[in-house]
Amino acid sequence: MGVLYLLLEQKTCSIMLGRFKCENDIFFGEISGSLVHAKGCAEGRTFNLSQLEILPPTEPSKIICIGLNYHDHATELKMKVPNEPTIFIKPPSAVIGHDDKIIYPKSSQQLDYEAELAFVIGKKCKNIRAEKANDVIAGYTCFNDVTARDLQQRDGQWTRAKSFDTFAPIGPYIALPDEFDPENASITCRVNGEVRQDSNTSNLIFGIPHLVEFVSNIMTLELGDVISTGTPPGVGELHRFDVVEVEIEGIGILRNEVV
Repeated sequence: MGVLYLLLEQKTCSIMLGRFKCENDIFFGEISGSLVHAKGCAEGRTFNLSQLEILPPTEPSKIICIGLNYHDHATELKMKVPNEPTIFIKPPSAVIGHDDKIIYPKSSQQLDYEAELAFVIGKKCKNIRAEKANDVIAGYTCFNDVTARDLQQRDGQWTRAKSFDTFAPIGPYIALPDEFDPENASITCRVNGEVRQDSNTSNLIFGIPHLVEFVSNIMTLELGDVISTGTPPGVGELHRFDVVEVEIEGIGILRNEVV
């Protein structure tokens, strides 16, 4: 992740930053149309995007997720707007990237999608005030908080239901803070091409700066950690061989098939 830190410090990257694999090389790259300008071990090389495997854009030590954080979702569920964020953690072992497969666990009978805007932490930090939040954000990406809903309801808490391998699709790229408005971006989820969720980040109950302050007052955030900001209304079920897409205006489309 050191290359990510250097790119952010230099502020020389384009609107999108991705993490890629070509043969045995793994590297970050600046995306310009269909071209990727490599950094790190492949510095100076330019690839066509079709030549590369798109990897998750970060390797987090932890993924912090926010529950019930859209006004329109609270209305849908007829629930009171919370006074403070509800948080839970997904393990890094759950992370997969764009076009990777979501594995339907044998122990579950109901798998749900949850399209979310996530942001990546750009430096180790603790106790960050809301007005300083942008100083520690590397950028923004798409996230799918895949959930075994029946297990969540059975357990009465969320760890098992949220933590299976492949339950944290993220990507495809990171949109840099100067080029993306997290307060006004459309967010959509499609399953097999059918729109299931359609909202805007302007409906967030707790905005990005508030979340940075709230979470960093609890725990130290490391370079590459992910905070996912909650899902809008329209959460629903996935079945084997469904293709689920999370699209956020200004970032792109995160696509995964369920197997």
